[in-house]
Amino acid sequence: MPSIITLCRELRQRQTPAEKILWQHLRNRSIVNEKFLRQHPICAQNAFGKKLYYIPDFYCHNAKLVIEADGPIHLLKRDYDKNRDEVLQASGLTIMRFGNEQIMNDTAMVLQQVMEFLQEASRR
Repeated sequence: MPSIITLCRELRQRQTPAEKILWQHLRNRSIVNEKFLRQHPICAQNAFGKKLYYIPDFYCHNAKLVIEADGPIHLLKRDYDKNRDEVLQASGLTIMRFGNEQIMNDTAMVLQQVMEFLQEASRR
């Protein structure tokens, strides 16, 4: 089984077209000067103390924000995604999910929602 770091690297190399588009707009502190990481592992503990690793598509530590680009595969793993979101939210993170089509066809709206969240988070 590959290490979590190896898995993250592989995921970065196999980005979907929607992830590529979104990354071009999030990288280099392009939105509200916030740093985003892509395919960055987040460790959480379950109720039994076992470490669980989740790899969100995009993560902003400062704003405690996870952004997911959901493609067709997510239709098959709704229960997993729901559980994953609950664990990450319990860790104090906010999850924003956008469909791949939404990212590709209405990038401006997606970026506007992200920017609004980041601006609100910076006021807290």
